[in-house]
Amino acid sequence: MFKLVQLLDDGAVRTLRDIAAGGQFVDGKISNPHSRVKNNLQLHDAHAYERSSKILLEAMVQNPDFMEFAFPARIAPPLMTRYTPGMHYGLHPDAAFIPLPDGQLRTDVSCTVFLNDPADYDGGALHVQLGGADLRFKEAPGVAIIYPSHTLHEVEPVTRGERLVAITFIQSLIPDIQQRNIIYELNEVAALEGLNMASENYTRLQAVQYQLLRMWRR
Repeated sequence: MFKLVQLLDDGAVRTLRDIAAGGQFVDGKISNPHSRVKNNLQLHDAHAYERSSKILLEAMVQNPDFMEFAFPARIAPPLMTRYTPGMHYGLHPDAAFIPLPDGQLRTDVSCTVFLNDPADYDGGALHVQLGGADLRFKEAPGVAIIYPSHTLHEVEPVTRGERLVAITFIQSLIPDIQQRNIIYELNEVAALEGLNMASENYTRLQAVQYQLLRMWRR
């Protein structure tokens, strides 16, 4: 299960583009030197990274759709990455753990935030294999896609222009994907239909939600 979220407004997108334009990017293999499929550039500028990560993290924790879908316990500082013609990221799952200064983060959920217009580049779609479906995403600036980290996915080769995105990984309070999806669906039903339900039935639904959270939260 995946979700598209309008994460950033136009002002935040412009600011992040400006940071990227003035920042230093290096070979993306600096963070994964043994990868055989990674061919991109990533921001490698401490001040720019701090500024951009702060903007993105604040947008995530303030976005109800993001929070209610991912149930984040920890979020890795988002990193801007760039793809120019010929660059791609071959089919892969995300690593189970990534090192952070405050300890390893378990990657339950992955997130890509699109930062430039799809018309600015050809190719470069995020291709996700979800069950038996092959899905491709080239979204508007400020839109984020959230999906399970074990999902096989790739960035198809860019053939024109530049693809600019930010990526991050989330350790979820509910690491099991099926349990997380059940909680999300129950919360959606409660939000959409709660006012139409008899109060005693809504209370019973809340009791089920809370009990499942107690059982499944880690």
